[in-house]
Amino acid sequence: MKIALIGYGKMGKEIEKIALERGHEIVCRIDINSPDTFDSDAFRSAQVAIEFTTPEAAYHNFLNCFKYHVPVVAGTTGWLDKMDDIRQCVAGENQTFFYASNYSLGVNIFFAINKQLAKLMNRADGYDVSMVEVHHTQKLDAPSGTAITLAEGIIDNYNGKSAWALESSDKKEDLVIKAVREGQVPGIHTITYDSEVDEIMIHHSAKSRKGFALGAVLAAEFTAGKKGWLGMNDLLCLE
Repeated sequence: MKIALIGYGKMGKEIEKIALERGHEIVCRIDINSPDTFDSDAFRSAQVAIEFTTPEAAYHNFLNCFKYHVPVVAGTTGWLDKMDDIRQCVAGENQTFFYASNYSLGVNIFFAINKQLAKLMNRADGYDVSMVEVHHTQKLDAPSGTAITLAEGIIDNYNGKSAWALESSDKKEDLVIKAVREGQVPGIHTITYDSEVDEIMIHHSAKSRKGFALGAVLAAEFTAGKKGWLGMNDLLCLE
């Protein structure tokens, strides 16, 4: 499979390594320090583009992919205010877009566990739920896209919460997310249901970027040749 990499930082290089190990070809590398461009034969030859850049750049990168009808695997978070626009482009222009807030297979199983636990907690009184997420200092958005997905899974399934708030809130119905930025942490997410008598915690800790990169390559393999809006639930058949 011919892959274009958009963003050639630490994640881009890890994705490239895994893609090559799996027998794929990197035909184009688009980055702030790269000579490759969207307007090139190399980019137009790609069967799929994998995008890991910054929240500010992602939206326009997606539009450039759509211009040449190159399917997108989107790994950047922090651009969700443009989500409706991207959905309209996908539907109206017959584009292909795979989005996940986190490409780790383990995290996506964690998403499913989170939803199930939230449903079960409706049967128990006296608990309050909160979340802590920890990432490296280079991560620009807070809370993380993964934390937002987890929060939405709780809000949709647990009667005690109707919205999320960053760091603090005076409203009991708000799920408080504490975002910590330190060191080179790839990603840690902890959800706690706390009561006077006990606490229930679920926790996911990434050991390296490799899990995210592998998931992105698997998503690219799944996306090639398909149309429409796709996600990890489609890839893993979780729902």
